[in-house]
Amino acid sequence: MTSMFMTYAATLPVLRVEWGMSATAAGSISTGFQLGYAVSLVVFSALADRVGARHVFLGSAWLSAVSALLFAAFARSYLTGLILYTLVALSQGGTYTTAIMLFAGRYAPARRGAAVGWLISSSSAGYALSLVVSGAAVRWGGYPLSFLVSALGPVVGVVIAWLVLGTTPNVVHPRREGARFGTAVLKNRPAIRLILGYTFHSWELLGMWAWTPAFITAVLAVSGTGSLRAVELAAYVSAVFHLMGLVASSSMGRLSDALGRRVVLLGLAATSACCSLVFGWLIGLPVAAVFAVGALYGFTALGDSPVLSTALTETVGAAHLGAALALRSFMGFGAGAVAPIVFGRLLDLTNAPGPLPTTWGWAFVTLGLGGLGAAWCARGLTHDRVRAAGPAPI
Repeated sequence: MTSMFMTYAATLPVLRVEWGMSATAAGSISTGFQLGYAVSLVVFSALADRVGARHVFLGSAWLSAVSALLFAAFARSYLTGLILYTLVALSQGGTYTTAIMLFAGRYAPARRGAAVGWLISSSSAGYALSLVVSGAAVRWGGYPLSFLVSALGPVVGVVIAWLVLGTTPNVVHPRREGARFGTAVLKNRPAIRLILGYTFHSWELLGMWAWTPAFITAVLAVSGTGSLRAVELAAYVSAVFHLMGLVASSSMGRLSDALGRRVVLLGLAATSACCSLVFGWLIGLPVAAVFAVGALYGFTALGDSPVLSTALTETVGAAHLGAALALRSFMGFGAGAVAPIVFGRLLDLTNAPGPLPTTWGWAFVTLGLGGLGAAWCARGLTHDRVRAAGPAPI
């Protein structure tokens, strides 16, 4: 389902030339996508509390497939790209938080971190696939072929989801009398700290995802690689970073089951912040050095995502979990929507006009501020006990 997420980022160096976009304009398409995704997450998450997570997940999956095909067929300029990529985002939010809700209902807390970690790992696999496919396709058939091949992912995904969830019950959790959103979430201090942590985390992660392929393209171009070949290789390198995120998601959730959520969140957020603060200044250094830091960056920037999600499911009751995830998503992806355009604006301010900037450090520093904020939020959480593994509920 996530194979469309990185298609724009993978083809961005080509699109900036063919669509005649400044860095600010290019960032605004990523911003439109993230804003659309934020709205989508809020609406679908709140709806899931009332009609059930399974129904919302499948409905969103079908809309995702249709919107992906529309984007592939008609996105041919800045304006059509902005509108249709935002439409893709508006359709897909119902496949993320509802999946977390389905997993929360299936797995006990002692094993939930590992389970949610594998869920988010599957998203990372989709991002990596999107980059690999787009990087190869753009060389053979330009960006239209990249868009088309990537759009097949949601089409295949909805068919698989329909088959897998065919026998899964659709559950609507009753709310206790007198229990309200304000009490269950807004006055729940651990929940609010986790939501703020996710907001800072999203600023850093989504800004990094939007611009890393273009940065790697610039790194390769400075080293002497031809422009189109640099775009292709940058997509492959960025895919490896997403695969590192896959490893992080599958392992850090399980590690938090053993060590506790707080210590894992703090370590990952602090390390990813350090990576953000140095990554952009590495241009001109050997490609191997950029790759090594980027791999660590990809691991730590995503690794806290399943831990944050799991911790929230343990802090908020099931009847209000959808609403809590909706608030978290609005704040997180709202911040993630602003990050790419702020990043692009700093690129414009610190570089001469052109498709391949050479000064990237200050733009990445803005992402590091998000990592520092996430570390601060994690530090303020209470020390949680080590959890003993137990059987999942039937």
